Amino acid sequence: MKKIEAPTLEAAYRIACDTFGCSMTELKYEIVQYPSKGFLGLFSKPAIIVAMAEPRASEAAPYTEPSVVPEKQESKAAREEPVSVKEEEAPSAVEEAVEEVEETEEEANSSEEILDRFFSEESAGSAQEAGSETEKSEEALAREIEETIRDMMEQSCFDIDTVEVDVMEGTAYIFLDGEDAALLIGKEGYRYNALSYLLYNWIHSSYGLFVKLEVAQFLSTQQEMIRHHIQPVIEHVRQEGWGRTRPLDGILVQIALEQLREEFPDKYVAIKRQRDGGRYVLINEFNSRRK
Repeated sequence: MKKIEAPTLEAAYRIACDTFGCSMTELKYEIVQYPSKGFLGLFSKPAIIVAMAEPRASEAAPYTEPSVVPEKQESKAAREEPVSVKEEEAPSAVEEAVEEVEETEEEANSSEEILDRFFSEESAGSAQEAGSETEKSEEALAREIEETIRDMMEQSCFDIDTVEVDVMEGTAYIFLDGEDAALLIGKEGYRYNALSYLLYNWIHSSYGLFVKLEVAQFLSTQQEMIRHHIQPVIEHVRQEGWGRTRPLDGILVQIALEQLREEFPDKYVAIKRQRDGGRYVLINEFNSRRK
């Protein structure tokens, strides 16, 4: 088996077919990593597959010595001549085929050893880098993350001139502001949600930190709005022992979840999904089955 890396899955399949000299129907493969375009050209991932060729029926069939049926009109010498030639040539052809198969297997094994060693060394290097990241101070992590985000904003189409990052107690607090802050937030916060998701995937996987993103005063405004929205829900929970919010979009449901968990630390507070895809926050007793 061979590990093959390419920009797309189609390109990886094509390289695998060319490598093994087989068609797509004869290719046996497993997808290790799906390709990803990333964000604005950053954090893109290639497609990686592990592939091998299915053995063909003609290769699997054992060699059988052809039988010679002599014709009645031929002489004994004429009948013996083709038999002796075939008996001498057949074993040599088989030996050549066996030698070619052995050479191919040796080349494949050596290539797999090189690839395995490459990937193991790469994994070991990544593990060492991850270990070194944990040893960095919070201030050094904040400066490194801030510099990366600043470069990303400069490469984007948004005019964002303020990038500030603080790392405290396992969380990266990120503040962005500029002339295009409203455009970066987007209608109903859809760009804010996408950017927050992107930063979380990168920062949490690389540094093990959680993320709090503030663009201008968007997060503070949303938190204040949700705080007023959930006040009737809080009163209902205090009286009845349970409650739920109305369906909320995007970051709002996450903000409501955090505020209600702070308000009711001893209750079951979780995000639930409706049949139409809408999401809301349910507050209940731990042992209750109410949904």
